[in-house]
Amino acid sequence: MYELIPVTEAPELDEEAEQRFVEDWPEFIFHDAGVAPYRERRVEYFHDWEFYLVTSDERRLIAGCWGVPIRWDESIDDLPGGFTDSLARSVTEYEAGIQPNTLVLMAAAVRNDEQGKGHAGRVITALKEHTLASGLTRMIAPVRPTSKSQYPLIDIAEFMTWTRDDGLPLDPWLRTHVRLGAQLLAPAPASQTMTGTVAEWEKWTGMAFPATGTYVIPDGLTTLAIDRPTDTGLYVEPNIWLRHA
Repeated sequence: MYELIPVTEAPELDEEAEQRFVEDWPEFIFHDAGVAPYRERRVEYFHDWEFYLVTSDERRLIAGCWGVPIRWDESIDDLPGGFTDSLARSVTEYEAGIQPNTLVLMAAAVRNDEQGKGHAGRVITALKEHTLASGLTRMIAPVRPTSKSQYPLIDIAEFMTWTRDDGLPLDPWLRTHVRLGAQLLAPAPASQTMTGTVAEWEKWTGMAFPATGTYVIPDGLTTLAIDRPTDTGLYVEPNIWLRHA
């Protein structure tokens, strides 16, 4: 059996979680400068929206997730721009005293040695139940489709329409959400923006960028633009918005 618990109830798992839940993410994803102005306030305001999925008996760490509450009117036009905009919106709305009605699931991860056992579904389902019990009536997510990195030249709006013969999304992470009752809403073409020097991008990707140009990078959902004269690399990460029933 498994249970979803607030991270505040299991501080002894924090160090393990910090190690386990970055293993499947590319290094560049942690260098979104737009996140920095809101990171500390998010932790202060919404620490009760961070969770671990653990075994009920031994409290072995299985998965983790976190989200932020916002006010959303259910229209496509009112969706945040993506991950970074959701974070900014949650913080500024909280400070303005705006009552939220929607949880934005920002990230969910299963430890490497427990993947393929249905835990992603367990953590998302448990979070949906907690969201409703907390008085929020909607849950949305800017999802990072895992197989999009195999098609970095394909526009995200087209990619989100790709399906298998059974009608389910081609992407396995989108497929997991849809099987749990989620509906694909809209592309988020600029969900996050990562900038850095050429040297930083070479470190983050393990590649050399000897000339100005557009590059396909490991785990990139789209391409990286390198400008040697300004010593700058620019990567704009696309996501896909979905809504859970």
